[in-house]
Amino acid sequence: MAELSYREAVAYGIAQEMRRDPSLVMLGEDIAAAGGVFKTTVGLIDEFGPDRVRDTPISEQAILGAAMGAAMTGVPVIAEIMFSDFIAVCFDMIANEIAKSRYMTNGQVSLPLVIRTANGGGSRFGAQHSQSVENWCMMIPGLKVVAPATPADVVGLMAASIRDPDPVVFFEHKSLMATKADIPDGEIVNSLGTARVVREGSDATVAALALMVPRALEAADRLDADGISVEVIDVRSLVPLDTRAILGSVSKTGRLFTVEENPRLCGWGAEVVSVVDEEVFWDLDGPSVRITTPHIPLPSAASMEDLAIPSADRIYEVVRKSVDTGARA
Repeated sequence: MAELSYREAVAYGIAQEMRRDPSLVMLGEDIAAAGGVFKTTVGLIDEFGPDRVRDTPISEQAILGAAMGAAMTGVPVIAEIMFSDFIAVCFDMIANEIAKSRYMTNGQVSLPLVIRTANGGGSRFGAQHSQSVENWCMMIPGLKVVAPATPADVVGLMAASIRDPDPVVFFEHKSLMATKADIPDGEIVNSLGTARVVREGSDATVAALALMVPRALEAADRLDADGISVEVIDVRSLVPLDTRAILGSVSKTGRLFTVEENPRLCGWGAEVVSVVDEEVFWDLDGPSVRITTPHIPLPSAASMEDLAIPSADRIYEVVRKSVDTGARA
């Protein structure tokens, strides 16, 4: 058992898989000697060398073009896009090539490719470097989408993503990098498409992702003091989406709240709400509620960024008001 930070867990998870598979390589900007701009790849070049941990030019198209070509020949690849916002620069490669190749070749070509990227706000990087863009990738058929909230899940979901034969976009949250937790000894492998109930409750379900998970837990602790029992689900994987876990929780509690850092329009919570309304509508004691970032470019000023992104205070207030004004199960 070792205590690791979220950023250390990234390197730990990659190293676990590079030791297991000597053909696995990694490409990206400043990932080798510099250890990554967020220090998530520190030490990897020392253990695995420059042939397997390769710095690239500042070109997202080149990174993913090389990664796609290697993956098509059977070489498993981890490609880093430094900020998730920069996915927009190479979106044609992701959406029209990487996501479609297995389907368009009738399964003759698979792409064992993980696209790692730093996602989300809270670090005062401004509108072009702070977006939560997991919904951009969630809408593309052929991509799997993962966003861990804890160091242990970073390791386990990294392993699952690398071992998957399909392309996976792996979102690492910038504001979680310094958080620490114990990592069990031995090999850690989770399964994609499995949500985790991180807090049991009976009055409401809160489905959250990445940075919103610890904030939802903080709000749930405060709500418990008010006599409101909240079940918190860490969604973890958007594609595949663990609808069974979410629907089961909502059927038990009668209320759903989604907490998402995406801008409100077309966020992942809208999909979750639609599934719940279609499948377990008659189990609901009140309307499903989405707690989101407004549909605005994210401000860089500290006070305004904090106001825009859902906080534990906002989660607490929205859930308390909704449950207190309705019938409690």
